Amino acid sequence: MQFWKLYKVPLLLTCVSFFLYGLFAYDLVRTDYTKLIVLYSLLWVVFLSLLKYAKNNIKFLSIVAFISRAIFILAIPNLSQDFYRFIWDGRMILEGLNPYLYLPQSFIEAGGELPVAEAEALYAGMGELNGSHYTNYPPINQLCFVIAGLFSGHKILGAAIVLRLLIIAADFGTLVFGKRLLKHLNLSEKNIFWYILNPFIIIELTGNLHFEAVMIFFLVWSLYLLHIGKWKWAAVVFSLSISVKLIPLLFLPLFLFWFKKTSNTRSIDFKKLLSFYIIVGSVTLVLFAPFFSLEFVNNYAQTVGLWFQNFEFNASIYYVAREIGYLFRGYNEIAVIGKILAVLVFLTVIGLAFFRRKTETQHLIITMLFAFTIYLFLSTTVHPWYIATLLILSVFTNYKFPLVWSFVIILSYLAYIHLNKADKSENLWIIALEYIVVYSVFIWEVFIKKPTQKELAPS
Repeated sequence: MQFWKLYKVPLLLTCVSFFLYGLFAYDLVRTDYTKLIVLYSLLWVVFLSLLKYAKNNIKFLSIVAFISRAIFILAIPNLSQDFYRFIWDGRMILEGLNPYLYLPQSFIEAGGELPVAEAEALYAGMGELNGSHYTNYPPINQLCFVIAGLFSGHKILGAAIVLRLLIIAADFGTLVFGKRLLKHLNLSEKNIFWYILNPFIIIELTGNLHFEAVMIFFLVWSLYLLHIGKWKWAAVVFSLSISVKLIPLLFLPLFLFWFKKTSNTRSIDFKKLLSFYIIVGSVTLVLFAPFFSLEFVNNYAQTVGLWFQNFEFNASIYYVAREIGYLFRGYNEIAVIGKILAVLVFLTVIGLAFFRRKTETQHLIITMLFAFTIYLFLSTTVHPWYIATLLILSVFTNYKFPLVWSFVIILSYLAYIHLNKADKSENLWIIALEYIVVYSVFIWEVFIKKPTQKELAPS
C-alpha cells in the first residue's frame, strides 16, 4: 500500500503512455492527421507529467523509456519509408554488390533476375524518389543494414526488428555516456530524459528507424572522452559518428581552439589539433575504403549535392528566398539559392570557430548547438528526425528552443493537407506556424533573455 501511495500517479501515467505508444505503433496511418496530432500531443502531456511526478527516480524513468521503445519492436514504421532502402542496401552488400554503385530503379526497370530477396516489395516500399537515387548512407550505417540482413531471414519485419534493436542499444549508450558527461559538467543527470524519454525521439528514431540514434551515441561518447582528456580515442569515436551520418563533419572547425598549449593561454597546440584531425580523417577514410572507386566518389558527391540543390521540404529561410526568386525570376532558383545557403552555413561555422575561444566542454557544445541550428535554418530540407541532434546538444545547455521544436515538428507531417487532393505542394501556412513558434522561442532565448555567464556555467 505504501508503494502504491508513493508511485500511484507515475504508474498510472506510465500505463497511459504505454497504451498511447501502442496505438501509435500499431493503429495509426500517416494520413490520419487528426489522430496523429492527438496521440502525439497526449504523449507529450504524459511525458511532461512523468518528468514532474517522477523526476527524482532516474531508474524508474529509464525503465519507462526503454519499455516504451520495446512496444515498437514488432511494428512496421508508419511515418517513414526510408527503412526499406536500409534493408535493400544491406542485402546488396551480402550479395557482394556495392550499394553505392547501383540504383534500385535500374534493376526493377531492367527486369529479369533481381539482386536481393523481396526486391519488388522493397522498391515499392522505398518509393520511386528514393529508388531513383544512389544511396548516401555512410559505412557504419551500412554495417547496421548488413547485420539486419544477416539475422532477418529475408523477412522485412525481421530486418526492421534487428534495426530497431540496434537503435535501442544506441539509445542505451547515449543514456550511459550522456549521464556521465552531465555529471562531469556538474549538471543534473535528469537532463538526459529530455532526450531519452521524449516522445519525438522514441517515435522518430526507434519507431521510424532513423539512425540519428547511432550517430548521436557516438557523438555523445566522443564528447565525453574529449572532456576527460582522452582526445585520441575521442577522435576515433567521432569518426564513427561521421560514418553513420555526415552531420558531425559540420562540427570539425569548432575544435580549432580546443587544443591549447596551456589552459590559461590563447596559443593553439597545432600538433594536437592536427593529430586530432588526422585521426578523424584517417579512420573515416579507412571505413569508406571497402567501397571506394571513382564511380563511388562521383555518385556519392552527386547524391549529397541533391540536399542543397534539388530537394526541398519543411524549410524556413530558403522558402522565403525561393518566393523572392519567383517574384523576380519567375521560376524556382533552388540550384542557385541552395549553393548560396550552403556557403553561408560554411562561413557561419568558420565564424563560430574563431568566435569560440574557450576550452570548456559546455561552451564547445553550445557552439555546436548554434552551428547546427544555423544549418537547419538555412537548409532546403529539414526532415523531422534532423531535430534529434539539436535536441541532444541542448541537454548539456540551458537552451530549450530545440525541445520546443521537437514538439512542433509534428506539424511538418501535416504539410501536405489540401482541400484539393491533387495539390501535392506543401501547405506553407502550416510550415509558417511551425517556424513562428521555433523562431520566437529562439529569439527570446538568444537575444532577449540572453543567458548570463552564470546560467551558462555548470551548476
